[in-house]
Amino acid sequence: MAARPVVSVFGLNGAKLDATVPLPSVFTAPIRPDLVQFVHKNMAKNRRQPYAAKQQAGEETSAESWGTGRAVARIPRVGGGGTHRAGQAAFGNMTRGGRMFAPNKVWRKWHIRTNSNQKRYATASAVAASGVSALVSGRGHRISGIEEVPLVVSAEAESLSKTKEAITLLKALKAYADVAKVSNTRSIRAGRGKMRNRRHRQRRGPLVVFAEDKGISRAFRNLPGVELVDVTRLNLLQLAPGGHLGRFVIWTQPAFEALNKVFGSQTEASVQKKGYTLPVPVISNPDVSRLIGSDEIQAVVRPSGPKSMRRPFTQKKNPLRNTQVLVRLNPYAQVLRRAELLGKNKKTKKYTHKKSASAKFLQILKAD
Repeated sequence: MAARPVVSVFGLNGAKLDATVPLPSVFTAPIRPDLVQFVHKNMAKNRRQPYAAKQQAGEETSAESWGTGRAVARIPRVGGGGTHRAGQAAFGNMTRGGRMFAPNKVWRKWHIRTNSNQKRYATASAVAASGVSALVSGRGHRISGIEEVPLVVSAEAESLSKTKEAITLLKALKAYADVAKVSNTRSIRAGRGKMRNRRHRQRRGPLVVFAEDKGISRAFRNLPGVELVDVTRLNLLQLAPGGHLGRFVIWTQPAFEALNKVFGSQTEASVQKKGYTLPVPVISNPDVSRLIGSDEIQAVVRPSGPKSMRRPFTQKKNPLRNTQVLVRLNPYAQVLRRAELLGKNKKTKKYTHKKSASAKFLQILKAD
């Protein structure tokens, strides 16, 4: 989040004016990428156009099942004769020329309602992210030549009405490189979309925010990738295209000064949004790595343990192969093993078989 107390104002010639504008409270709002992506996904669904399969598609034939007893499946079959089509299965989703399974209907739930507080929170986060140069540059905008972010232009810019005047202003602010990037990335769309009134695709350029349209919309509307929006109608789909934070925003001075009325602050309610105040961050310093590395925390934290960790006891070992595990499970196994080695175990004791009877005893037994 931006933390400067004041922001410079630039003139139409690109020079920094003496006047400064205090930073609105919305630029100190927490930056929540998770919430922005969630709200953006829901809002993007509200522009979808319903589509469906034709209601009679795949069922525009007089097919009827042959029933049982003919050694064929009971799927409906086309009647008649004299053609290959006769007797072929129809209607089912597994048949040739049949209808699809669960055809799309126009009464599907296309639109999704999102809580107003979530949408306001996401919009405030997107505005705060537009004031962080690292996020703006990381999104792909060409802002290396710009002196400050957020970029505020004097109120005279709202009176521009010619495209060449808008180009002159952007070049003076060293922001035209972002528009040139959009022109260089314009390409023909791959797929069927090129036949459906969306033939070309291109990147997003700067977003120009104004307070009063005195011709500024006519001046910037023909520049590739440049979008315009009223400060009272800020839209998350424009502030964070694709759900990605860090849109490059050019503010006019009246629009920048009106942000406190639109969003309010953490203590004062908004004028436009009844009873709404900005969300308070959970921690004042979101740089967690810097907090952990601070001297105050490192002084009381325990020293790090050894890098080599012992194997957990949850590792499966076979007690029939591993003697230590066997003894841990059955301590008497060690006594049995020792007795076995000493030959004292009855199970392993060798028995000597008696000799066979003598020949003299056999003679007496056989005698009459």
